[in-house]
Amino acid sequence: MFSKEVYQERRSRLSQMVESGIVVLFGNNESPCNYPNNAYYPFRQDSSFLYYFGLRRDGLVGVIDIDQQQETLVGDDIDIEDIVWYGSVDSVSDMAAQSGVAHTAPMKQLKTIIDEARRTKRTIHFLPPYRHDNKIQLMDLLGLHPSEQKAAASVRLIKAIVAMRQVKEPREIAEIEKACAIGYQMHTHAMRLTRPGLTEKYIGGQVDGMAHSLGEHESFATIFTQHGEIMHGNPSYNVLESGRLALCDAGAENAENYCSDNTRTFPVNGKFTQRQLDIYSIVEACHDYALQVARPGVRWLDVHMDVCRLMTDKLKELGLMKGDTEDAVRAGAHAMFLPHGLGHMMGLDVHDMEGLGQNYVGFDDETQPSTQFGTNALRCGKRLQEGFVMTDEPGIYFIPALIDDWRAQGLHKDFLNYDLIETYKDFGGIRIEDDILITKDGCRFLGQQLIPYHPKDVEAFMAQ
Repeated sequence: MFSKEVYQERRSRLSQMVESGIVVLFGNNESPCNYPNNAYYPFRQDSSFLYYFGLRRDGLVGVIDIDQQQETLVGDDIDIEDIVWYGSVDSVSDMAAQSGVAHTAPMKQLKTIIDEARRTKRTIHFLPPYRHDNKIQLMDLLGLHPSEQKAAASVRLIKAIVAMRQVKEPREIAEIEKACAIGYQMHTHAMRLTRPGLTEKYIGGQVDGMAHSLGEHESFATIFTQHGEIMHGNPSYNVLESGRLALCDAGAENAENYCSDNTRTFPVNGKFTQRQLDIYSIVEACHDYALQVARPGVRWLDVHMDVCRLMTDKLKELGLMKGDTEDAVRAGAHAMFLPHGLGHMMGLDVHDMEGLGQNYVGFDDETQPSTQFGTNALRCGKRLQEGFVMTDEPGIYFIPALIDDWRAQGLHKDFLNYDLIETYKDFGGIRIEDDILITKDGCRFLGQQLIPYHPKDVEAFMAQ
């Protein structure tokens, strides 16, 4: 937790941006795994509540009365039975003091606060809820059915929070660097362990253990698979085979819940084949090219499209694509190989703030999301600003079902060499991902140590 002055200043700025009404920020409650007393561990607080209050206990709600200039932390103190099982914890008033909040109230009083605001026709600002218990509480407070709550959420509040959270403070960048340090240990541990005969599940479990040992937990469900063509290929009990590629996409949350997110693809036996190197070198070039062109004032959409053009040029050199590059990219033919976006924002969420609405987070009046396959998966397209944290994650995938589907439809046959593509159906996929900070003049890697990704470095590291 940062100093209370940090949270006071953030809430003050938020109030100025929202201007009037009451802001209600719901923290999270414990989430049962398979019965009430067996909750998912460790507890994860809502990111916006964390940003403005910094408190990690469950069952809290923050109320900011902008007009009355009054802040209230709402929650109940734990009872003696909870203390017996979980030990003593800070009281709600103690937590309020830690966050610089002057007033507290028990949870039953929240409805009184909301009812009074509704009686006087004041605007009640809330974010789109994503947990069902908070949806039910919001329905009890405002009479809004859960199906209506996303549309009724405060756009003014969403835009204010996005504007604040998207530009990372120096203290936040320092925390992300700490998460990246854990990510380095996770990925290099996987590279050291990987060899034929072990299972994906074993390596994935070791990666997760590193995240839990050095930080809070992983920042998303770890992807470790020999089937890199599956975007979210969670570890299976399949045995690792010599000659195959392993794709590891994993990240950590540090003690302050800031995230890292990296991907590495490496040979199970420690040595790339020439065929693998042909594809890997294209992804490597695209990854590095993004670092050259990303800077303040440039649209992330344009960085993405520049990478797509470079990828298309190089796939043409291998004979996998053909025709005019501009026409091919404009038509979306490249999405056969890259069906996702170049990257996303990252911070307190690994896909930062996406729960607030993609159009508000990654896009704006100037740049709207695409509806074209592949480009429609780009999470962010708007102009970069100094202080943005982005992931740079190009990839090339050979997805048998997608190849069959497009070929049957005759899609992009002027740009795709289907006969040659057929011979890559057993290839899998390659992705290289790093976290970057947009700086005054360009961008830089986040993390003091860079996870090996150049082919010779990967082979040398795995040979140790």
